[in-house]
Amino acid sequence: MASITSLGIGSGLDLNGLLDQLKEAEEEKLVPIKERQEIQQTKISAYGQLQSALSQFQTAADALNDSALYESLSTNVGGSAITAAADAEAQPGSYNVTVDTLATRGTLASDGVATSDEAITVADQILTLSFADGSTKEISITADSSLEDIRDTINATEDSGVNATIVNDGSNFRLALSSSETGADASIDNFSFDGAAPFAADTTNTLQSGTDAALTVNGIAITSPTNQVEGAIQGVTLNLQEEGESTVKVEQDTLKVREAVTGFVNAYNDLKDKIGDLTSFNSETGEAGELLGDSVVRTVESRLRGVLGGAVEGELSILSDIGISQKYDGGLGYSKLEIDQDKLDDAIANDQGALATFFAGDTDEAGMAGQINTAVEQLISPNGRVKGAISGAESLKASLVERYTSMEQSIEQTMSRYRAQFGQLDGMIAQMNQTSSYLTQQFDALDAQLGRN
Repeated sequence: MASITSLGIGSGLDLNGLLDQLKEAEEEKLVPIKERQEIQQTKISAYGQLQSALSQFQTAADALNDSALYESLSTNVGGSAITAAADAEAQPGSYNVTVDTLATRGTLASDGVATSDEAITVADQILTLSFADGSTKEISITADSSLEDIRDTINATEDSGVNATIVNDGSNFRLALSSSETGADASIDNFSFDGAAPFAADTTNTLQSGTDAALTVNGIAITSPTNQVEGAIQGVTLNLQEEGESTVKVEQDTLKVREAVTGFVNAYNDLKDKIGDLTSFNSETGEAGELLGDSVVRTVESRLRGVLGGAVEGELSILSDIGISQKYDGGLGYSKLEIDQDKLDDAIANDQGALATFFAGDTDEAGMAGQINTAVEQLISPNGRVKGAISGAESLKASLVERYTSMEQSIEQTMSRYRAQFGQLDGMIAQMNQTSSYLTQQFDALDAQLGRN
C-alpha cells in the first residue's frame, strides 16, 4: 500500500483542521500563564514607580538635613558699581561702597617697523621686559625673527607678564604690549634688547602705567591691584564694575531655605499623587490601579504617616510649628501637605537656628529630615519592603517564564503524538476503503455471473 504523505488524503477526512482545533485547545493552557506574567510585569513597573517617588522624596528631605543650609548668606547689591558674593565666613551687615578708580593694565608700544613678516633681527639676543615694581623678564629672540615672530615668542613664554599684539598705525607696524595683570606694580614699564635693537620702546607717546583700584567701604580707604577685592568685607568678594557708589547687604539666605522646604512638601505631595494613581479605582469603568489593596503600599503610607506626624526635640517640634500641615482631600481620598506661607516665612526669617534643629538636628538621624531619610531607606533598601516586593515579582515572573516554556514543550509533544496517531488512522481508513472497494467489485462480479446462469 502506498504511504500517506498528507493527512486526510487516504481517509478523505479533514484531519489537519481537526489538528488545528486540538492545537488551539492545547494552547489555551498558555493563556493563564501569560496573563500572570503580565500581571507580575505590571507590578514590577508599579513598584518601580513607587520606589522612584520615594527616592525623590528622600532626596528632598536630605536637602533639609544639612545644617549649612540654615547658615548660608546672600548678598543684596544696590547700584551698578560692584557685584558681590558671600562665603561661609561672611557676617550679616550693611556696607556703603564707593569705587573711585578701577584697576587697569599698563600698556606700551614700540617704534614702528616697515613690515611685520620680514626678518628684523640679525643675531640671537635677549629681550628684557621691565615692570613698575622693579622686576624684569628675559625672553630669548632668535636671529632672523620678524615682528610677528617676536610677538609669538613673547606670547609663548610662560609668565612673561605681558600679552603681545601688532598694531598698524597707518604707516608702520608696532609691537603693542599689555600687562597680563592689573595694578600699578604689574605695569609694563619698558623693554630693551642686549644686541642690535630692531626697534625701541616708545615710552614718550605710548606708555600708559597700570593703576590700582581705589575704593572706600563705609568710609575706609582701600586699594587693590585687581578689580576683584577680597577681605575688604569679611567673607565677601567685591567685583568692581565701574566708578560710582553701591550698597551691599549681607543677610541670611532665606530663599534657599524656602526653596528646600517647598521642594520637600512638593516631593511628598508628588509621592501621594503617585500612590493615589497606583491604588485608584473607578467605580464607573471598573478599572483599578496596579497596586490597589497592596500591603506594601499600606506599609509605606503607615511608616511615613508615623514619621511626619511625630515630634522631634527642640523649640519647634512638629511640622505644624513651621506652618506645614496635612490636608485631607476628599476627592483624592488621601492627605497631602500644605504650607502656611506666613508662618513658614516667620520661622525662616526669625528663627533659622530652631528651624535647623527641627529638620537637621544635632546628628544625621535626630531631626525630622533625618528620621524621614531613615524611614525611606528602610523601605527602598535591598532588604526593604518595596525592593523586596520588586524582587519577589521578578522571581515569580522568571518562574512563570520557565513554566510557559515547559508548557510549550508539553503541547508540542502532545501535538506530535496526535499527528502520529492521525497518520495511523488515515492509513487504516485508507486501507479499509481499499478493502471495501475490492470486496464490492468481487460481489458485483459474482452477482453478474449468477444472473447469467
